[in-house]
Amino acid sequence: MYPAEVSEHAPERNRSDPANAAAGISDPQAELASGSFGEVLPLNIVMLDDDEDFREFLGGLLTGVGHMVRSVADPAAFYAACEQELPDVVLLDMNMGRASGGEVLGELRRRWAKLCVIVITGYPSLETMRTTFKQDVFDYIAKPFSSDVLFKALDQATQSLGLGQRPQDRLRLVLGQQIRLARGQQRWTLRDLSDACGTSVSQLSSIERGAHLPSLESLVAIATALNQTPSDWLKHAGF
Repeated sequence: MYPAEVSEHAPERNRSDPANAAAGISDPQAELASGSFGEVLPLNIVMLDDDEDFREFLGGLLTGVGHMVRSVADPAAFYAACEQELPDVVLLDMNMGRASGGEVLGELRRRWAKLCVIVITGYPSLETMRTTFKQDVFDYIAKPFSSDVLFKALDQATQSLGLGQRPQDRLRLVLGQQIRLARGQQRWTLRDLSDACGTSVSQLSSIERGAHLPSLESLVAIATALNQTPSDWLKHAGF
């Protein structure tokens, strides 16, 4: 169970109601139906915002595509939620009446230096943007914004930081990226690499997409063909 101040949002909320406009978010129903965002990797998200309507709407939007969202209205509840279970992503409002988003961000960085933070603010300025990026904020989103902007930010954070992934998932993705990058540097086609390492084109394609892990033997053969060191690739994946 979450603390009393924390709520989980149900996806049943009607996303075509006028609250969308009030929240500054375009109607996401058509976007979700179109499948334009592809497969969503579920994330554990904590949202700190003092606007109850915005929390309710955005929580419903995010849980509707598979994320787990805990929303809080004040810093104390926010810290309690993160202490109870560290999220993958924090959505942080910078202007909350008496509470300062900047102070919360500073305390957050003191406690959890590497936690992914996306700032969402109705009062954007170059000064606050510069300040937040100096504290390793992943993205800075100004209201009003379309749901597409938020979904893209979450997708980029997922891909860049390996959020919501098991170690083996991250390993598959990073190895695929490293092999594709090394092949590009050689200006080789998949056929060229296949001829050099003895792994089939279809297997190489699957490995580069992150769909399958290569065997140790295949990994060594691919790295040798590309004049690379497998241990360097593993380090990139955090191993």
